[in-house]
Amino acid sequence: MKRWWFKHQKGNAAEPTLAAAPEGFLLPLPAESLLWADHRKKLLERIWQYTALSEPQFEQLYLEPIRRYAAFAQQLPASESHHHAYPGGMLDHGLELVAYSLKLRQSYLLPSGAAPEDQAAQSDAWSAAIAYGALLHDIGKIAVDVQVEYQNGEVWHPWHGPLTQPYRFRYVVGRDYKLHGAATGLLYTQVLTSRQLDWLSSYPILWGHLLFLLANHYEHAGTLGELVLQADRVSTAQNIGANPTKAMLAPKHSLQHHLLTGLRHLVKNEFKFNQPGAAGWLTEDHLWLVSKTATDKLRAYLLAQAVDGIPSSNIALFDELQSHGLVDATPEGKAVWSATVTEDDWQHRFTFLRLQPSLIWANEPRPDCFCGRIEPMMNGPLRTSEAKTVRPQTAEDEKQPTASPQREDFDYLDDLMNMLQERSEAETGPGAGSPQSSTAPSKDAEGLAFLEWLRKGVLNHRLVVNDSKAKVHTVNGTFFLVTPGIFQRYAAEHPDLADAYSKSDAWRRIQRQFEKLHVHLKTPNGQNIWTCTVRGPRSASSLNGYLLNDSRTISGEPPANNPFLTLMS
Repeated sequence: MKRWWFKHQKGNAAEPTLAAAPEGFLLPLPAESLLWADHRKKLLERIWQYTALSEPQFEQLYLEPIRRYAAFAQQLPASESHHHAYPGGMLDHGLELVAYSLKLRQSYLLPSGAAPEDQAAQSDAWSAAIAYGALLHDIGKIAVDVQVEYQNGEVWHPWHGPLTQPYRFRYVVGRDYKLHGAATGLLYTQVLTSRQLDWLSSYPILWGHLLFLLANHYEHAGTLGELVLQADRVSTAQNIGANPTKAMLAPKHSLQHHLLTGLRHLVKNEFKFNQPGAAGWLTEDHLWLVSKTATDKLRAYLLAQAVDGIPSSNIALFDELQSHGLVDATPEGKAVWSATVTEDDWQHRFTFLRLQPSLIWANEPRPDCFCGRIEPMMNGPLRTSEAKTVRPQTAEDEKQPTASPQREDFDYLDDLMNMLQERSEAETGPGAGSPQSSTAPSKDAEGLAFLEWLRKGVLNHRLVVNDSKAKVHTVNGTFFLVTPGIFQRYAAEHPDLADAYSKSDAWRRIQRQFEKLHVHLKTPNGQNIWTCTVRGPRSASSLNGYLLNDSRTISGEPPANNPFLTLMS
């Protein structure tokens, strides 16, 4: 295998020279050219490290399907105006999902509950199935979401094979946004070979989960489906600038999703900008929304959409927007900014929520920028650019592909690559050692592994809830985790942690990594640990622990509250 994507060697390889495309069209490129971009080579390198395979094995099981996927994805975007909404975005999104899902997979022994020798024998098959599910989860979009046509006007359909002529594309107006999940079945046999499918089909549990995932039935896809969904949230959140850790833990139809959808609707359809009495002001770098107007309108819109769990107070809603990474924090770490707006002889002071414009418009045309000044009260004035006029997009423009993004457009990938960083690489340097060498789970993976162990333990009743000796109780409609007992039990069941750290440090490390997931509520005075009073028939005592902010982190419906426990506020 030519490791052109792995090592940069002078004189050994040069970037492919491409012919000029006809005006308004894109050339179909060979997979090697598409994968030549630096950020894609880095993702391929990371994928290889996670697989711990030899070069011939990696070529056969991973590179060949990735090349075939690239030949179909070409320079098509992953979405019209949400994440990875630029030419080549679908290929980037697919590679990011493969890398992150394989990273998460390192914290799991699969299939769950099988004998250790069976888990070892099936390890490569489960890793490959997770990678294939991640790579293919959005491929149906090129069949139903976009219309692709050749220079002669002929419409291209992907079931006929990869593109062979200069092409252009536009999104189908009025498309069904759920249809692409069902359309995956039209194409995955074009990416996966019969030999690969034969191999995976010999493992019944794995095979069933993979087929459910490819049919968009994630609820039946087990751990395989969970890992792909988590990876999808991370890739999406990184690309649009949201909080990836929160996104990774959010349910498919999460409050974060509804908040972002509501903000986009209001900004694009209801709010006025850049004038006295407006709901907001747009500068080149930021979108400033009047805090009370924005939150009142957002709450009303979401309640009209029958969305549950919307905070009733503006302060709580500010916290939700900030915790999900949808608004910028002030230098003091708050969600609400105080700033003065000045234009000519008009000036007024407002309290604002500050957003990144890319969260709302992605690569769509934006309104004209504000010509005046916006001066935050806490950290001095912000520079605003001269007003710039954006030409309205025409129907013909929709057919024209925009220029491929330059490397600076992938700055978020640096954060993603840092999240994928393995501890062993940080110690030894990139490329040190053999690709077959094993690596310890990364820090965020340790917290997620504990959370998954906790969830499975409660659901299969291996962890007893609300018993006198239990380390998990239910209080105030959510779960209460007794500390340090729950973390000490996890460390005792994972002796590999004691090998890496001292026995006393192992449980404390897991507790710290759990805290960094931010899935627990803090006390009114900002502390992590809550206290519950325990009143039995003859005595009273107390328990210290963490209170989860959402019981669905572990179970759809928690048991009834423990009548012997009372949360102290």
